[in-house]
Amino acid sequence: MSDQTEQPDQSNTRPSTATETGARPHTADTISPVQTASRQILAIRNEIKKVLVGQDPVIDQILIALLAAGHVLIEGVPGLGKTLLVKALATCFKGKSGRIQFTPDLMPSDVTGHAMYDMKSEQFKIRKGPAFTNLLLADEINRAPAKTQAALLEVMQEKQITIEGKSFKAETPFMVLATQNPIEQEGTYPLPEAELDRFLFKVLIDYPNEQQEVDLVHKVISGSVGDHLDVSELTAITNAENIISLQQTAASIAIDTAVLNYSVRLCRATREWPGVRRGAGPRASIALARAARAKALIAGNNFVTPDDIKAIAMPVLRHRISLAADLEIEGINADDVITDILNKVESPRT
Repeated sequence: MSDQTEQPDQSNTRPSTATETGARPHTADTISPVQTASRQILAIRNEIKKVLVGQDPVIDQILIALLAAGHVLIEGVPGLGKTLLVKALATCFKGKSGRIQFTPDLMPSDVTGHAMYDMKSEQFKIRKGPAFTNLLLADEINRAPAKTQAALLEVMQEKQITIEGKSFKAETPFMVLATQNPIEQEGTYPLPEAELDRFLFKVLIDYPNEQQEVDLVHKVISGSVGDHLDVSELTAITNAENIISLQQTAASIAIDTAVLNYSVRLCRATREWPGVRRGAGPRASIALARAARAKALIAGNNFVTPDDIKAIAMPVLRHRISLAADLEIEGINADDVITDILNKVESPRT
C-alpha cells in the first residue's frame, strides 16, 4: 500500500526543526485519513477471514458494498456461509444483525413489524420486525410473494420502514444481503427488474477448493459442538458510527472526469451490444462510480483508476442486463458479455 504523504526534503544539510518553522515536522509514520480508513477495513477483512474460509472475493465485494452504502444480492447454493458472513461482519463493527427466511407465505409485517393491542395499557403498540437492524440477511428472497418483496424494497430504497401508516427511520448503517438460489431450482422465481436494480452488487458464491474445504472442516470440528463456527471470538475493529464515517470518506475519493465517462460508456455499451435484450440503466453508471470509490479506499488510494472500474464492473452489471434467448441457448451468460465489453471499450490511459 503506497504512502501518499509528502516526504521531507533530505537534500538540506540540516533539516528545519519544529521550533524554526512553527509547524509540526512530517515523519515517515504520518499517514493520511484515507490510509487510516484502509487499515481499518483491511483489519475487518482479516477478522472475517478467520471464520469464512475460501470466500475472499466475496468478502471483498461485501466490504466494498458496505462502504458504498449499497445492498448485495448473493446467489449460490445453501451451506456456503452466507449467514456466517453477516454475523461476522456485524461483530466486527458492533452492529446488529437480523435474518429473515423468505417463504411463499411470508407477510410484509413479518419483515417490517406490526401494531398490536396492549390490553394492560389499552393502547396499540408497535412491535418492530427484523428489518430494524444494521445488517439484514434476506434468505432465499426469490421464494417470497411480490407484496413482501415490496416491503423490503421500501426499506432498501427509502431507508424507512412503514408500519400501520407510520414511518420509522431505518438503522444506520443499513445494508441488506439478500440471497437467492439459482432460479432453475423448484419453487423459485426471478426477481422483478426494478428490484434487481436496487442492489448495488450481485455476488456469486461458489464452493471452496479442496484445501480450503479441508481447512474449514478442521476449524469447525476443533473443540466445538455442532456444525457452526463461533463468531463471538472475533475482535470488534470499530463501531457503527465509524462505519458511517468510512462511508463518507469513500464518498470523498476523487474520480477524474475521464474515468467517470469510462464508467458511463461501459453502461451505455450494454444497451447497444448484440444479443443484449435489456441493457444497464443510469443507476448502473452511478453504482460503478460509488463502488469504485470504495474499492480505491480499501487499497489506500485517494483517487479512482480505470482498473478500479474494471474490478467491480462484473458484480455491478451482471444483474442489470438481460440476454436474448439465442445467446442463452448457446450457453453465453451475462458475465461473458461483460467480459467482452470490458475488452472492447477503450479505457482512459492516464
